[in-house]
Amino acid sequence: MSSTSILLLIIGYFSILILISYFTGKEDSNDVFFKAKRQSPWYVVAFGMIGASLSGVTFISVPGWIDGSQFSYFQVVLGYMVGYFVVAFVLMPIYYKSNITSIYEYLEQRFGTVSHKTGAFFFFVSRVLGAAFRLFLVAIVLQQFVFDDWHVPFEITVIISILLIWIYTNKGGIKTIVWTDTLQTLFMILAVILSIYFINKNIGWSFSEFLASDELKAYSDIWVTDSILERSYFLKSLFGGMFITICMTGLDQDMMQKNLTCKSLGDAQKNMISFSIVLVAVTFLFMLLGALLFIYAKQHHIEVPLMDGSPKTDLLFPEIAINSGLGITLGITFMLGLIAAAYSSADSALTSLTTSFCIDFLSIEKKPQNDQLKLRKRIHIAMSVVLIITIIIFKHILSRNVIDSLLTVAGYTYGPLLGLFAFGIFTKYQIKDKYVWMVTLIAVIVTSILGSIPSEYLGGYEVGYELLPLNGLITFLGLLCIKKTDT
Repeated sequence: MSSTSILLLIIGYFSILILISYFTGKEDSNDVFFKAKRQSPWYVVAFGMIGASLSGVTFISVPGWIDGSQFSYFQVVLGYMVGYFVVAFVLMPIYYKSNITSIYEYLEQRFGTVSHKTGAFFFFVSRVLGAAFRLFLVAIVLQQFVFDDWHVPFEITVIISILLIWIYTNKGGIKTIVWTDTLQTLFMILAVILSIYFINKNIGWSFSEFLASDELKAYSDIWVTDSILERSYFLKSLFGGMFITICMTGLDQDMMQKNLTCKSLGDAQKNMISFSIVLVAVTFLFMLLGALLFIYAKQHHIEVPLMDGSPKTDLLFPEIAINSGLGITLGITFMLGLIAAAYSSADSALTSLTTSFCIDFLSIEKKPQNDQLKLRKRIHIAMSVVLIITIIIFKHILSRNVIDSLLTVAGYTYGPLLGLFAFGIFTKYQIKDKYVWMVTLIAVIVTSILGSIPSEYLGGYEVGYELLPLNGLITFLGLLCIKKTDT
């Protein structure tokens, strides 16, 4: 598949998204941009959230991770599902009862202004890094398979990617995203199903023969039960996955902003439960695809592509889909799925960052009515620039598999949010609000020190995704230390 064909495909795809944004963004108001007037059908939100949750990281990085981790990531995915039930039945009722636009407004209602700003700050850092991780992955694929042929610098690739997102989210915001995510989820699921079909067909297998093959068994170990010292031990992965979901969905303005556009709490809960079940099944398909890619690569002597001189397993899927001679249909399928997966999460990240900054830091609702729309548009541009700069920095510092890096970073940035919300929900204490930022900073520092201790100093114990709940626990205990004694 030529770079010109890929570029034309991208242009066609974004033309459709811009057309959707034309119809959904006719009313250019902050109420539409931030909340879609709370008129979104729950089933549309649920289907679209699949694509936003999976993103380009899952689309490429999960299949690329199979050779090193086999199916052990599925332990984390099962933990995700438990976490979605907690979000639906513990957090959502609180948000709907509070009638808030940004979920961090709850912290102000519960504790005060400093807690509100602190929570919003940790979301801001978390979402900038998370969105940048996802877009970075797509940008390097576009760079390697399209723009390198034309000698276009990586920085220009990134700017073009963000510019396209800005264009179709500029007016409709979350209302546009609810509908574009639906289309993008459809493309992504079709892509993984068709990729499995075409590669199996080339090998000469039916899907059932693939599932029964000895080659798949070599990759399909799920449970890591030998020793709790291992980084991916199943209990650590399950609990880590549960808390990752609670934080990266339930305490994340990006994901919750979509849920808060539903007409009622009941609709939002139906959305969350149905979405979680489908998400687990789709993620398992991605892992099957990953095993199939490595089987195919071994049979046809395809090397893992290099990036900056080192093998990059994240690039194996695009290499096979585009350059292995499996046909134009697979190439088109892959590119549509990749673009859909990436932009379904990146567009909502840009919108939620704009929403959070306007509501949580600028208190836009208190500004003169005539200035609110102009201010939101300026912040939307500023958030685009922040993402561009962060992605470019990643190119020079990121060396690990992207999804592993993403989940590891989440342990540091979402932990304080977990501690703050848990303290607010499960205790009746008031706290000395002005000291909250110090508690969360200390929690991050202590967690980072614990996470960097070599395993040989811990009797062979490898610290994994349990860093996130540990960070939350340290924050919780710190808040106990600053509780008001007269409560």
